[in-house]
Amino acid sequence: MRYLHTMVRAQNLTQSLDFYCNKLDLLESHRLENETGRFTLVYLYAPQDEITAQNNETPLLELTYNWDLETYAAGRNFGHIAFAVKDIYAKCQELINHGVILNRPPRDGYMAFLKSPDNISIELLQQGEPLEIMEPWLSMQNHGAW
Repeated sequence: MRYLHTMVRAQNLTQSLDFYCNKLDLLESHRLENETGRFTLVYLYAPQDEITAQNNETPLLELTYNWDLETYAAGRNFGHIAFAVKDIYAKCQELINHGVILNRPPRDGYMAFLKSPDNISIELLQQGEPLEIMEPWLSMQNHGAW
């Protein structure tokens, strides 16, 4: 497993970038605009991590800006911690075997969500290409929110 990023929602992207980049001196690694989903993702890294950030191998801070106005209550501004795994199906089965509830099973062979004992959302992402979509994952339902 490899630590990927921590996601924080930004109410105002300009103000957030000013804070993280101009005040904390973080640098922008890359940005994704998603018109269909109506959001922008901005990935930031610390200056000392610059060499590996170029290869997208360093832990990053993901700022998520949803274009539609939303008020974030009860910690909703903090999103999740993400990890890449070699085999998402095997890892999810291991977690289930240990009594962990998958809030969002890897129906797509690529992404799953679960929660820590402290109710922190954890995202698991398949390294590389998604695995072949298969049962029982395809038919598993979501449990709660993630």
